Amino acid sequence: MAFVLRRDAGLYGFERALRRAGFGLIAGADEAGRGACAGPLVAASVILGSTPGAQVRGLKDSKLLTPLQRERCYDEIVSKAVAWSVVLIEPGDCDRLGMHVANIQALRRAISRLHVRPDFALTDGFGVDGLAVPSLGVWKGDAVAGCVAAASVIAKVTRDRIMRTAHERWPAYRFDVHKGYCTPLHQEHLDANGPCEIHRWCFENVRRTARAAPDASRAG
Repeated sequence: MAFVLRRDAGLYGFERALRRAGFGLIAGADEAGRGACAGPLVAASVILGSTPGAQVRGLKDSKLLTPLQRERCYDEIVSKAVAWSVVLIEPGDCDRLGMHVANIQALRRAISRLHVRPDFALTDGFGVDGLAVPSLGVWKGDAVAGCVAAASVIAKVTRDRIMRTAHERWPAYRFDVHKGYCTPLHQEHLDANGPCEIHRWCFENVRRTARAAPDASRAG
């Protein structure tokens, strides 16, 4: 397989180049939460249409968007996309599989669960084996491929909503603020309360906190 991508191709350049090479439906896949020590890993896959009207206004890597911009893009993506899907890998499965395997498995599942089969798949960062279609891992794909950026928004918004709900059950950890990532605020509350059932024990800071305060581990 060969295709030509110009340096100035813009966010949708990968899709245009692949369509010129004969691939009509291009799926992008990305995850949110790989670096968090609490909450699920969330992966999404999106197929965007090929017409200018199918492009999403203001779309870019979800990390570069404000929460309000992400929510607006999310609504536009789900209304315009040819197909989209979301997959959750729960904390216990992240512990069992390890984060790299969990990440690959989540991306694979997200692509396979699209109700429309793509002709090609672009994944953020890692190549993903075991797909039924040709694929390519793209470094910083959420910054250079529209379908991957769209998937990053779907995954991020979905996960942020889950962590805001988690805050309602475990308010002592302030999941609504840090979303389970390893921030000083999160560590402060983790040290004070011990791990709860959505913390990932594959992370050293969680295990270290549990060893230091065994009576507080796996708080309900």
